[in-house]
Order: sequence, then C-alpha cells, then structure tokens
Amino acid sequence: MNLPADLDQVRAMFDQRIGAFIISKGFPANLHDAISYAILGGGKRLRPALAWYSSIACNGTGDDALDAGVALELIHAFSLVHDDLPAVDNDSLRRGRPTLHIHTNEPMAILAGDAMLSLAYEAVLGCGDGTIALQLLLELTKGTRSMIVGQVFDTLGGLPEDATPEAQLELIHRNKTGALLVASCRMGAICGGASDRQLKLITRFAHALGLQFQVVDDLLDIEGSPEAVGKALGKDQIAGKMTYPGVLGVERSKKRILELSHQADETLKELGSCSNGSVEPLQRLAAGLSRRTK
Repeated sequence: MNLPADLDQVRAMFDQRIGAFIISKGFPANLHDAISYAILGGGKRLRPALAWYSSIACNGTGDDALDAGVALELIHAFSLVHDDLPAVDNDSLRRGRPTLHIHTNEPMAILAGDAMLSLAYEAVLGCGDGTIALQLLLELTKGTRSMIVGQVFDTLGGLPEDATPEAQLELIHRNKTGALLVASCRMGAICGGASDRQLKLITRFAHALGLQFQVVDDLLDIEGSPEAVGKALGKDQIAGKMTYPGVLGVERSKKRILELSHQADETLKELGSCSNGSVEPLQRLAAGLSRRTK
C-alpha cells in the first residue's frame, strides 16, 4: 500500500505554516536561525500528518488541525534538540546533519528548545474556539509530560522493578514515543469534531501505531544504514538501553510489528464504519510506517 497521495503537499503546508509562525514572533536572528534549523531541516512531519488525517477520518477537513499540527511539531523538535545534548544522548548527527548544539553551541540549543516548547502552547491557542483550544492544550500537556517521563525511564531509570523486561520496555515507549503520537491523533480528531466513540477508536489506533513505530525504530538501529536513517546507529545497544530486538529478539520483534499493524488496521476499519470521513489516508500512512527504512 502506498503512502497518502497528498502527503508531500500536507508536509509542505505544515512547513509553510511553521515557518510563518516562527517569523511572526520577531526573535533575534541567531535564535530564529537556530529554531528554523531544528524544526525545518527535514523530518517526516509525522505528528502533524497524523493530526491532519485523524481530523479527516473523524469528519473534519484536515485544515482545521493546522495549528494543532504546528504545536505538535514544535514539541517534537524541542524534544529532539534536548535529547541530542551532551548531557542526555550526546548525539552529533540528526536527519543527516549536525545536531543543533554542534551546528551552533550548547547554550543556544538549550534556549532554542525552550523557545519551541513555549511556542507550542502559543500555537495551539489558535485552534478553534476557547473550549476546543482548552481540550487541545490538555492533550498536548499530557502527551508532552508522558514523553518526558518516558525519556527519564529510558535514560535515568525508575522503572517498576517487579515488571517483566517486556512490560518495562512497553512502559518506556508508550510514554517516550507513543504519547505524542496518541496526542497527535486525538488532537486532530478533536479538531475534526470527533464523537466519543470516534475518539476512543482513534486512541486505540494511535496506541498500536506508537508501539509499532518504536519497534521499527529499534530494528532500524541494528539493521538500517546511517545514510538512510540520518543518524548514528547502534548507540542504544552500546549505552545498554532496552530495545525490542534486545528483549524480544529480531524475529519476535518483526512478528510484533505485524501484530500491531493488524490491530491498527482493524481499529481503523471500525472507525470507518462510524464516520463519514475517510480512514484510507491513515491506513496508508500506518502501512507505510511499518515498512519504513528511515
């Protein structure tokens, strides 16, 4: 199955919206350039795209989720910049280019990340009326908080000791990776006017997609190429971090991807039966992500 036919146009639309939003803030040139480098220098725009297509799946237009998508990408970019810092993952390559603290310097990377975090909440205030904006703020706050908790689990520990390694691994990534993907789908659905049932289904889909995305990511870290992935590989294994291949093995990890893909697809079929919107773009996007090479 191919990716959504209009995915490139959707990405370009979000790039334009993000760029215009940053320009409108009148930042000093060095801070503006650092933020632009971090957020507009490539990337899949997965979170904005999920918001866009979740809106459409729940009877919205996609366009109604533009500001929500900008907010989500700002949070994602902030998290990458701070994760790459020497005190955290100490990465020198991101999306095939030097990470922001290498490109500029460490203080600027910290401050640019701080700025993007605050900008995200400003962006979401432009979404719909006050009631919708408040709902979206709560979703964004919850997703961001859980993402940070997952990063702490992954980097600094604190996991429940009585949980199995597989349960610990799932706890890490339902937070670190999955939470913001869930927020993306839920925010898009809310923008599209989702019913309670539709919101429940889009959440179930997003949980499956989030874990699927991480299992694929972990496999790429050992089977992918640095040129395709755009960053150094094998660092998680060197750092002794828990990964799906490390806990389940490569073959069971691949089987887990198929299970999660099936769960996501079945949930979307159920969503399609209670919505006048199209779930096909989400189906195509999820299928494409399960086979991604970067």
